[in-house]
Amino acid sequence: MKKWYSLAGVGVMACALVIAGCGSDKQSEKAAAPAPSVTIKVGATPVPHAEILNNVKDVLAKEGIKLEVVEFTDYVQPNLALNDKELDANFYQHQPYLDNFNSEHNLKLVSAGAVHLEPMGVYSSKLKDLSGLPDGAKVAIPNDPTNGGRALLLLKAAGLIDLQKNAGITATVADIIANPKGLVFSELEAAQLPRAINDVDIAVINTNYAIDAGMNPTSDALYLESKDSPYANIVVIRDGDQKRPEIEKLMKALQSESTKKFISDKFKGAIIPAF
Repeated sequence: MKKWYSLAGVGVMACALVIAGCGSDKQSEKAAAPAPSVTIKVGATPVPHAEILNNVKDVLAKEGIKLEVVEFTDYVQPNLALNDKELDANFYQHQPYLDNFNSEHNLKLVSAGAVHLEPMGVYSSKLKDLSGLPDGAKVAIPNDPTNGGRALLLLKAAGLIDLQKNAGITATVADIIANPKGLVFSELEAAQLPRAINDVDIAVINTNYAIDAGMNPTSDALYLESKDSPYANIVVIRDGDQKRPEIEKLMKALQSESTKKFISDKFKGAIIPAF
């Protein structure tokens, strides 16, 4: 009888060890399982913003973040979508544009940090040099306030026009006080400018749209914005999201040395890191 109890005890202990072992294995599996990934949606224009974002996808995936890039082809919807919480961030604009947009739409969107500079350029399918620009030439510029003003300032720097002293980044055609060649201006949506280049003598085009249309700013632009331009492109978020871990990790990835190398290697100086 004692022997039977002894064997029974051994059996109970064995079962207990098996159960404990199973529980331990489950706990180990649970501990080893990766944490659920967090998805963040970032709106961007295709070139170069979406390309730069796609370059950091793998880096963010290792941090447990799934980056979803939502492409836009205009400058209005990405900010409206961000404000409506359809996006977690967007990446396509500079600070002067954001300031003006916030003011016009009564929004509270803020910069999470600068990533790169896209020098604006003057392009033509008819001319090889601005010195050949004829009197009465047709000139196309962006129709949004800050990029339109930026284009006029660029034409002023090129010596083609002069503006009122108080005309800044929101300058308009009405601020032109000297126009020796009698240039005729057309204001179009920024994304439409590359398509209109054959209909005008020169067009002032944002670099992202120029690249998207197959133009190389460093070789095709007749005149290019200087590298000390204040128009660095920024990642924009809703005010209050500055300390969100996903946003902080996104900015760390975008402002890394590997991203700097990607920008330099991919765009060959047409786009310049701004961090």
